[in-house]
Amino acid sequence: MSAADPGLWLVADVGGTNARFALVDGADGIPYNVHSLPTRDHPGLAEAAAAYLDRHAPGTKPSAACLAVAGPVTSGTFHLTNAGWPKGTPEAVRAHLGLPYLDVINDFEALALALPRLGEDDLITIGEGRPDSGAPRAVVGPGTGLGVAGLVPTPAGWVPVPGEGGQVDIPAATGRELQVAGLLREEKGAATAEYLLSGAGLARIHRYLAALDGEPAPALTAKQIAEDCDDRLCREAVEMFCALLGSLAGNAALTLGARGGVYLGGGILPRIVDVLRGSAFRARFEGKPPVEDYLRVIPTALIVHPGPALVGATVRLAQSLPDLEPA
Repeated sequence: MSAADPGLWLVADVGGTNARFALVDGADGIPYNVHSLPTRDHPGLAEAAAAYLDRHAPGTKPSAACLAVAGPVTSGTFHLTNAGWPKGTPEAVRAHLGLPYLDVINDFEALALALPRLGEDDLITIGEGRPDSGAPRAVVGPGTGLGVAGLVPTPAGWVPVPGEGGQVDIPAATGRELQVAGLLREEKGAATAEYLLSGAGLARIHRYLAALDGEPAPALTAKQIAEDCDDRLCREAVEMFCALLGSLAGNAALTLGARGGVYLGGGILPRIVDVLRGSAFRARFEGKPPVEDYLRVIPTALIVHPGPALVGATVRLAQSLPDLEPA
């Protein structure tokens, strides 16, 4: 690659299944030349990023990069929970790519940073509510895993609050849900939310419901279950998924004081928008005595922007680069 182009940035949204990369022309740029690479085809983050640049941006050397990854980023290391990659450090990735500056952040931290840049066309409203524009916001998203993050206003601007909220206990409430949670605890040793509120989790709910009914159940993927809502068991699995997600989203709203709204990300929900709207999601979101009135005014919306984490990674670079010492 040639010398670094000072106006060009590399951004990425790296999950357990796919690593999505794009280029951006500076702070106000829109991610372009977007391509996804299967994570399983590469031994680590640095190699996946190098493969993208070699294949889809030959002769290009960005001056900076922000890579959002699906896993914890702590104490100078990052770990993609569902990718099978070893732990790494941003410095090692930066050195491998030969870039002047590189940052690695949690993928839901990037999603949170993107929220202020999303417009009406990027969202589908689920239920009632009116946002308090100056209040914290939350984002929750089931995909390969389950992510949760917050976004808090400060005098210096919006500050993301990443965490591992997908690893909390599943908020089972009905008798049927408690039975499913019991089967989960027997199988996994813990009734963790991500085990049910994810792609593999939806398939697990379907399997558990069949077992409870004494019915044979074919091994279906989340995509197959979501697309076959005429089937009784698939429909029940999707509706339980939405109800549990509503409870979890309500918990996130209460924990973070997210009166600015709770936003739903991930790859599963856009496939089931109509079911989500007609499900118990919003009732479970609000149904938390004695704070129903507090939750009733908080809006919930599904993110349908094609690459919000890429936008958030761009925002992170725009925030970080002015503070860097001149080269």
